Amino acid sequence: MPVTDPIADYLTRIRNALQVGKKYVDIPASNLKKHISQILLDEHYISNYIVIDDGVQGSIRIYLKYDRDTSVITGLKRISKPGLRRYAKAANLPRVLNNLGIAVLSTPVGVISNKEAKLKNVGGEVLFYVW
Repeated sequence: MPVTDPIADYLTRIRNALQVGKKYVDIPASNLKKHISQILLDEHYISNYIVIDDGVQGSIRIYLKYDRDTSVITGLKRISKPGLRRYAKAANLPRVLNNLGIAVLSTPVGVISNKEAKLKNVGGEVLFYVW
């Protein structure tokens, strides 16, 4: 069954795995999801991820990060949806929990965090928040 919003599916799978305390979660692979996983790894929200190639679509195994049985990710929120896209200019980039979290943006230079977008002075579509 095709998924109409793959980013929301990605976030929901991570959210559900965190609620039951799983060590890792498998997600159908795409280039966008690989870039998002790399951002989460760079920002220390996950411990690691690997791409499993099964000859068809493949999958991404995301190893979740915990600190004394509490997940490092306390919240995930989808912002831009297929029915209502949300954009931010370089001057008005979102701040998540007073810069304690990050926003992931799709920009002309690729999928990046709001911190990197501020350094590069680019805006784009705000995909989701993580804190």
